Amino acid sequence: MVASMTAFGRAECDLVNWEIRSVNHRYLELGFRLPEPLRDLERPLRELTAGRIRRGKVDATLRLAAAAEVVPRIDPDAVEHLLAAIRDIGVQAVGGTVGPVDPLELMRFPGVLVDDHANVDQLKDVAMDRYLVAMDDLVAHRLSEGSNLGALLADRLMDVGRIVATVRDLVAGHRDVLRDRLRDRVLELTARVDEARLLQEVALLVQKADVAEELDRLDIHAAEARSSLTGDEPCGRRLDFLMQELNREANTLAAKSILPEASRLAVDLKVAIEQMREQIQNVE
Repeated sequence: MVASMTAFGRAECDLVNWEIRSVNHRYLELGFRLPEPLRDLERPLRELTAGRIRRGKVDATLRLAAAAEVVPRIDPDAVEHLLAAIRDIGVQAVGGTVGPVDPLELMRFPGVLVDDHANVDQLKDVAMDRYLVAMDDLVAHRLSEGSNLGALLADRLMDVGRIVATVRDLVAGHRDVLRDRLRDRVLELTARVDEARLLQEVALLVQKADVAEELDRLDIHAAEARSSLTGDEPCGRRLDFLMQELNREANTLAAKSILPEASRLAVDLKVAIEQMREQIQNVE
């Protein structure tokens, strides 16, 4: 299964607005921007996201609409405890009572103003519901772009297969080419050619220039890559590894090639592999 790591998802309603962005990353990295009353949603949101996405840098932002404003209320128990403490301090410090307490100063103490729990709980439920919708939107975009990436990669893999087949046909007759080249070179230096010795030298050169194993491995790795594109699991890391193996075989093929046309095809092969490698950096 090919899914892109670059995507955008969005969901909104009268109370909340979600935006989720994801870009390519080696691992799964999650970041959430949440209003303070809803900060404790981060853990369930992380668990939910990790169940839908394997790789990528994901940034999710939740904004509250004006209708979702959390109006704080005064906690009477906290106020009573605070006033009792003030009275005790007055008795201990001056042996009597203290002057009137400024209500505005009182409200600044931690715990005096608290969020309306009923209102916050409602917002949490709505936020989680809308996040599921935004996540569905994000995943749909990742799969849609991944489908396009998969088609591009499949085309490049077909190019690889065609190049390998062409090189295989070319090198089938490279023994004769080597023999003729070596005979011409010997004739330039001497007037007589030792056919037995010539055949021995040709055999050694053919052995050194044999690329059959490299061509077989290129076919095998390309087939594995095509299989990964149609699998059910995220395939980005596997494809990245296969591109490394394909590139290694292409380098060896280029180093061993003795025919100019084969050398040119080896370069074309490396270009196709590099194009795939760049695209795969964005595959989950």
